[in-house]
Amino acid sequence: MKIVFEKVGSTAKPFELEVQGIRMAGTLQKSGYHRVCLDAQVSGKMEFDCDRCGVTYAAPSDYALKLTLSDMVSEDKDDLDIIEFLDGVIDLTYILESEINALKGTYHYCSTCNDSEEEFEVEY
Repeated sequence: MKIVFEKVGSTAKPFELEVQGIRMAGTLQKSGYHRVCLDAQVSGKMEFDCDRCGVTYAAPSDYALKLTLSDMVSEDKDDLDIIEFLDGVIDLTYILESEINALKGTYHYCSTCNDSEEEFEVEY
């Protein structure tokens, strides 16, 4: 889902998008001349492989996402939650796919391994 940067106004524009079973719903609102505020809720279930025992399990994801989007190069060192879309088109699918990849890129433990204190050793 792509939205032209100039089409976002000072009135909040709602959007809803789903990729790989993860849903992002929220609003886009102009927050400055070259800035748009994305305020959304990310929710859904993802399948992960336990990094300890290898079992595949489903885990829910539900969190708020607040980002600043810019259509020009940003040199703001205080705000690290800025995504630049230099072509003037906001790609919401790209943002959601990035969130999914960030979730997949962390360590995941199933409920059995998460609660276990014993050492784990597997021979192959």
